[in-house]
Amino acid sequence: MNEKEAATLLGYCAAFDNRKPSQAAAVAWASALHDVALDADTKAAVDAYYTTAPKDPETKLWILPHNVRTLRSKIRSKRLENFQYEPIAGETTAQYLARYRGQVQAIASGRVPAPTERPALEGGADRFVRELEARDWQGMRAIDEEGRPVEAELIDEVRRSGPLGLVCPTCQAAIGRPCKTPGGSEKQPLGKPRAKPHTARLRAASGRDSQTPEQRAAEEQRIRDMSARHLARQQAEPEIHDIEIVDPEGDAA
Repeated sequence: MNEKEAATLLGYCAAFDNRKPSQAAAVAWASALHDVALDADTKAAVDAYYTTAPKDPETKLWILPHNVRTLRSKIRSKRLENFQYEPIAGETTAQYLARYRGQVQAIASGRVPAPTERPALEGGADRFVRELEARDWQGMRAIDEEGRPVEAELIDEVRRSGPLGLVCPTCQAAIGRPCKTPGGSEKQPLGKPRAKPHTARLRAASGRDSQTPEQRAAEEQRIRDMSARHLARQQAEPEIHDIEIVDPEGDAA
């Protein structure tokens, strides 16, 4: 931008802020904007500045060269949001740099229409995405505490990990949540977390609650029989004070 172009730009700004352009101001603006052309984007930057209300309503807007530079750069950068370089086969580094700069300049200036669609990512999906696509989403039936679906296979996996893997039959604590003491008070309506799960939850986790009455009775009888046999063996073994100890000389101790 030369002094004449800077004077023209100052006259355009004066239409907004009623400034009195001078030759000295034109020289200063030309020096500050020496690498900025006087084009439609430069005037659009002035428009953008004066169409944005200041934070303090009583503040008078007064555009400066750095405002023009910054807003003009934003206008041109916005056109490059969806830009994707179009290479040619076998190009050298120098050719790439020249073509890249040329394409960027053409789109940023508006001479070439800006891309309207984002460039698509090339290549296949990664392992995580492929695993998600391969899942049987029809199997999602359970709902967690926040209303989100949980896969049945995930619940089964958690259930095998211990008593917290299932809902407590006593206090209705959700999967993964500790059991709670009885509540009912105004300050603690839901009870406090228990250090240990309820007995019913432990029994359910161990699978004992899934047994029939006959199976439970047989299991209890088996335990009683084992205890009886163990007690009988202990009674049959001699006490250590009843054993006669003989020394090497053949005399009893």
